[in-house]
Amino acid sequence: MVLTEDYGYPVSRMELEYEVTFGREKKRADIVIFDKQQTTSPFIIVELKKPKLKDGKEQLKSYCNATGAPIGVWSNGRQISYYHRKDPNYFEDLSGIPRVDQKLSNILSERWKIADLIKKDKLVNERKSLKDLILEMEDEVLAGAGVDVFEEVFKLIFTKLFDEMESGRKPDRNLEFRNYGDTETELRDKLQTLFDQAKEKWQGVFTDDAKILLTPSHLSVCVASLQDVKLFNSNLDVVDEAFEYLINKSSKGEKGQYFTPRYVIDMCVKMLNPKADEKMIDTAAGSCGFPVHTIFHVWENILKSKGLSRSHLFTLEEKPAECTDYVQNNVFAIDFDEKAVRVARTLNLIAGDGQTNVMHLNTLD
Repeated sequence: MVLTEDYGYPVSRMELEYEVTFGREKKRADIVIFDKQQTTSPFIIVELKKPKLKDGKEQLKSYCNATGAPIGVWSNGRQISYYHRKDPNYFEDLSGIPRVDQKLSNILSERWKIADLIKKDKLVNERKSLKDLILEMEDEVLAGAGVDVFEEVFKLIFTKLFDEMESGRKPDRNLEFRNYGDTETELRDKLQTLFDQAKEKWQGVFTDDAKILLTPSHLSVCVASLQDVKLFNSNLDVVDEAFEYLINKSSKGEKGQYFTPRYVIDMCVKMLNPKADEKMIDTAAGSCGFPVHTIFHVWENILKSKGLSRSHLFTLEEKPAECTDYVQNNVFAIDFDEKAVRVARTLNLIAGDGQTNVMHLNTLD
């Protein structure tokens, strides 16, 4: 129904249980939409059976590789994912599939603004978490990329946060953390420029000469995975969870770190009810859960006192001077783990509009 009514594909271009041959073995793809010109060539393959994305994606990839279909769709009835087959080894995420009157290039070259990202946020529409997407990227390209996964994913999230903030404060600006049909080399150069701008805006997280080390082909896959995700929301919990996963994975639990669940932090902050004229310090801050949630609590009270409401883009919007003054003058954090400190600085830099009081020290010294 969706393929015919929403996308306009005629039933005559479809086949159910389409036979796909693998040497002597034969399997059946659930739904195939054929190319308009080459009427026997699969254009889109839809796989509906496998309940887990990893299993379903592997089966979908095998069908696309065997038939040469450039587009694949997987759904288990609750989640849905769209993929563009670039070669047998790499499948890039798509924002959607073309309608009957469109080409694949129309989808790839569509310009997005922040309003489009809010409307089409993959985490909402496909019911995924940022952690899920990072796990997919690890399976797809990062595990064999020969790079530090924490560093490269951190660079991409850092760059995308900057891009969203720029477009959030200039609604007519096109998002740059996207592949608009660029070549892999063009995309790498564009992302490096954006990363350099982010480093200039939020200093003290990366060295001045830091570069994105992913190969152009690996970077292209990762950008496609992340470009439809809205990282900024009401409390930064999207990036919070992802950063926590990356830090834990990177340290492999060898430092005895424990990250307090965010709902526990919320409860503690509400019970303590910090005020704008009070100072707070967290001497084992980790990724800065307590300081950041304290900031949000105080901000909300400042906004209420001014008759302003908290929106779904609360963390992205420009705040009154009292809000940034509170972050810059009253909130402090310490941690001994270098990676956790850099994550914490990123979150605090965003909150403090370029200022942070997160220090890399050992509290026990």
